Amino acid sequence: MAQGSGGGFGRRSLLQGAAAGSAALALPALSSAAPAQARSGRPGAGWGVQTGDVTASSGLVWVRSDRRARMIVQTAATESFRHARTWHGPVVGAGGDFTGVTALHGLPAGEQIHYRVLLADPDDPRRTGEPVTGTFRTAPDRRRENVRFLWSGDLAGQGWGINPDRGGYRIYEEMRRRNPDFFLCSGDNIYADGPIPSRVTLPDGRVWRNVTTEEKAKVAETLAEFRGAFRYNLLDANLRRFNAQVPTIVQWDDHEVHNNWYPGQLLDDDRYTEKNADVLAARSLRAFGEYFPIRTLHPDRGGRVYRVVRHGPLLDVFVLDMRSYRNANSPGRQTDDRQGILGAEQLRWLKRELSRSRAVWKVIAADMPLGLVVQDGATDFEAVAQGDPGAPLGRELQMAELLRHIKRDRVTGTVWLTADVHYTSAQHYAPERAAFKDFEPFWEFVSGPLNAGGFPAVKLDGTFGPAQPFVKAPDRANTSPAETPQYFGEVDIDGGSGELTVRLRQEGGQVLFSKVLQPGRVGQ
Repeated sequence: MAQGSGGGFGRRSLLQGAAAGSAALALPALSSAAPAQARSGRPGAGWGVQTGDVTASSGLVWVRSDRRARMIVQTAATESFRHARTWHGPVVGAGGDFTGVTALHGLPAGEQIHYRVLLADPDDPRRTGEPVTGTFRTAPDRRRENVRFLWSGDLAGQGWGINPDRGGYRIYEEMRRRNPDFFLCSGDNIYADGPIPSRVTLPDGRVWRNVTTEEKAKVAETLAEFRGAFRYNLLDANLRRFNAQVPTIVQWDDHEVHNNWYPGQLLDDDRYTEKNADVLAARSLRAFGEYFPIRTLHPDRGGRVYRVVRHGPLLDVFVLDMRSYRNANSPGRQTDDRQGILGAEQLRWLKRELSRSRAVWKVIAADMPLGLVVQDGATDFEAVAQGDPGAPLGRELQMAELLRHIKRDRVTGTVWLTADVHYTSAQHYAPERAAFKDFEPFWEFVSGPLNAGGFPAVKLDGTFGPAQPFVKAPDRANTSPAETPQYFGEVDIDGGSGELTVRLRQEGGQVLFSKVLQPGRVGQ
């Protein structure tokens, strides 16, 4: 059952039979004895802080309170907070699940910003809780400054949740130590359709134990259950520590709602009483916007996930939404497909913004791969490719139009990053190997999962001529994070040469594959 709107932990929230291990994860110390509005004392922010969509002069700061409170943010150049600047944010309350975002503007470029969030009683501003601190770097405004960021996706999937025996989501601590400028999460931030059991027996007899909550005991259908699914990950101290240091750029994919969903779908899943995917998606998107700081999800920005985040002269990140505007999953053999996987409006936006971009590198953050054949059942396909290596058909037609535009408009420095398939790989696409030839060569890199099941590699579709110089994947489905490594990718852009280096890493830090790309080229 879902907990009340106050957001405290329910009776079955902590790991069953493993209280000591849970305590080691430093779970947020929030009471569940009474609704948040009725608690005495001062407001608390036990869920941590996070920043998102940071540019050279702006950023968003997020917090969740344990009761109704006024959000106040202070920023400064040092940890002492001397000469701090104060930002008065919104009053957070039950309507937004006690979450709030404050927009910061006029920040200095290329600087480390220290911030702290105070939560004040709206009726008595003198009553404030303990400040929660964080830090982030703004994007540089000069080309000669280096840029580093990480990307991955797929968190708490297939029932593999926060395991206290392993130290929780320890990959986040490893990524934090890489000290990136930001983290790109390529989707599947939650598995709304994947309950988290208290324990799972592995093939070798070991037992995987999970921290559990009431909301994650079933699939998410109500708004409260979706909120609880997003809140679940914040029980992990590694993730909260990471959020306090590393800004995020977040996109979503299918498991924020249901496996392989598309608009207009009616679910064939006996676990659900609400089977309209559009209703579930609207509830999830509302919770998604409450739990992540995303600039374009504000009502005055149209409430959309796709956007471009500019990170100084070296980098623009084009964040796609390949879920909300797609047509129905099908065999993908249509000879005319204007809607495709992006929808017509998003495609026009992407072509226009790519042509306008003056950044050295244009990272296209796709929540699904282009040339990997991802099936949906026996006859339908979930991503772009549909296994036919010939001329573009179905959703491939839209991608062909985009690739043709990049070539003909001479858009330089495009690199595709994605996750979704639960392994890591590198694909190089080239017209000399392809059935469709009106494009310039480009690279696509895959990394993930962060904490989910591993799956075998899928086949390549020859339409756009992919070659795969590297792939690492398990040989069976749904291997646990205790059996196969988790993966993240790292991108370094050298401010002097402009070279972009991609490294595919696995948990533990080992570099599995690296590729250096040269700036100023339409294709390579």
